[in-house]
Amino acid sequence: MSRRRRTIHKEVKKDARYASPVVARLISAVMRRGKKSIAELIVYTAIDNSRGGTVTVDPLETLNKAIENIKPRLEVKSRRVGGATYQVPMEVPAERQVALAMRWLVNFANGRKGIPMENALAYELKDAAAGQGNAIKKRDDMHKMAQANRAFAHFRW
Repeated sequence: MSRRRRTIHKEVKKDARYASPVVARLISAVMRRGKKSIAELIVYTAIDNSRGGTVTVDPLETLNKAIENIKPRLEVKSRRVGGATYQVPMEVPAERQVALAMRWLVNFANGRKGIPMENALAYELKDAAAGQGNAIKKRDDMHKMAQANRAFAHFRW
């Protein structure tokens, strides 16, 4: 039995403009030091900029496509068996897929120095929706690691 306590899952809030729980989670991921209004401004501007200047594209379509492209399906977890540690490939739960995708999106946008965060996030969203960029590379690297260690899949429990 696990020594950790069970996590308490809170109900998912929706954001003010789009009434979307995905946007609300992205705002929370972007937020630093509790400054939610600044995080909202950054995310809403990034979503508007990532649309590509067209009015016909749904604002959330680019975001949802980017998140869907970034989500990892497999990851490796360390398992200690008989004195040796193995990297065991495991499927990623749906909640963790979205959390990892958003974390990578925000971290790589934050890593783009020299441009404002809203522009960096918009560029990352465009790249991810197109199937390229740093977050997609991170997902591919994670899948390659899981594929390379599939010989240890029988240690899964």
